[in-house]
Parts: sequence; C-alpha cells; structure tokens
Amino acid sequence: MADEIKYEYNTVRTVRGTDGLVISKMQKDGWELVEQSQGTLRSTLNFRRPKKAVPKLLVGAAVGGAVVLALVIGLAAAFSDENEKKDGPNKTAAAASEKSSAGPTTTPSATESAAAKVITPQNNPEFAALLKLDYCDDANAKFATSHEGQTIVFNGSIVNMAHHGDYNTRYDFLLGPGDKGPQTTAGPAFKYEDVNILDLNLTGKSIPATVGEGDKFRFVAEVVEFNAAQCLFHLHPVSTEVR
Repeated sequence: MADEIKYEYNTVRTVRGTDGLVISKMQKDGWELVEQSQGTLRSTLNFRRPKKAVPKLLVGAAVGGAVVLALVIGLAAAFSDENEKKDGPNKTAAAASEKSSAGPTTTPSATESAAAKVITPQNNPEFAALLKLDYCDDANAKFATSHEGQTIVFNGSIVNMAHHGDYNTRYDFLLGPGDKGPQTTAGPAFKYEDVNILDLNLTGKSIPATVGEGDKFRFVAEVVEFNAAQCLFHLHPVSTEVR
C-alpha cells in the first residue's frame, strides 16, 4: 500500500493587485494554491506542497554525525581552555604591545559615518540596478540582507495606499521608484506598514495636509527586510520630501 502523501502548508497575505504575481512565484517553488480568500484591501492565499521524505539511513547518519561533532567540540574546548591558561599572560602582553606600536586609532566623524551609511542610486550601482529589476527578483533579498538597518534615498511615488486593519488614520503604503504611481511596473515593491501621515516626516516647500496614490516624493528610509513570499520590500520612513 502506497504511503499517504504528507503536506506542508503556507499562508500568505497579499496587497491588493499582487495576487497573481505571488501565486505564480509560489507555484514555481512547488506550492499548490488550495484556497483564496479575497478581502477589500488584501487577499489571503493558502498553499500546500508535499513534504520531502528523509531516508531513514540519512537520519541515522545525521544523528551519528551530531554525536561525533559534539565530542570534537568538547575536546576542542578543553584544549582551548588549557592553552589559554598557559598562554594567557603572554598573549595579553603581546596584544598590548602591538596596539601601542600601531599608533593612535583614527575615529571617523559623525558626519562621515552618517554619509557612509546613506545609499543612493548615484553612489551605489547595486541599488541603482535594483530600482530597475522585477520586484520579485532575488536581488531584492540579497540587497535587504546586506544593507539591513542602513538608509536609502530614492525618487519615487505612492503606488497604493490602504488603511491598516481597522484604523482610520494609520496606513500601509506601497511605494515604487519613479513617477508612475499605480502604473509602476519596474523596481522593488517598497512597503511602509502601519504608519500615519506624521510618521512620513513630510518636508519641502509646500507640505500637503494628506497624501494619496500617485503623489511623488524623495523618500529617505531605513532598510528593514524583504518578504520573499509576498515580494514586498519593507522599509521604515525617515523623511519624505515633496517633489
């Protein structure tokens, strides 16, 4: 009798208008859409795919390997402790001597440190290329991981603006590079989640009382993460300059 197929499950919440692209990406990774719940602003997609069976022989080998590895780590730690007891004073003196002979350490100014962390299309070719790629491209995840916590600056527009949950004054913003607003087709799908208008820190000669889809700004934001399942590049707003 054939073994019963065992599945793993995954639930993805998408922003309005991105369902088809997310479904296509998930299917390429072997997921099967089993249920789709359409809301006013978001959709909930439920997927499943067969679990990969792990050969019993491989499991046994892995357990045995773990035991051997634990023994090796234990022995290494014991030798390390013994060596530190013998060589500790000598190593400390050598390190102090080396630091003294190296001369004074130059500490960059606050302005220089801040400037080095700000990424723009002009000073970072990787970011410039990213703004022209597909919003599900693997380069998004690579960039987000490499530059997490750093600040990026780009000219863009609001692609979509929706209330966050049941709030009337808090929103989820979908941003895109360029000036095309809802018609944006290239570049990452940048997202501000659960923010109000004040969180945008609007600047410029003429600051509007509110904002909407299609409005153009120069966004300064902190890199948070890239959600590969939803193809959403999460940012935290720093400032938003009217263009």
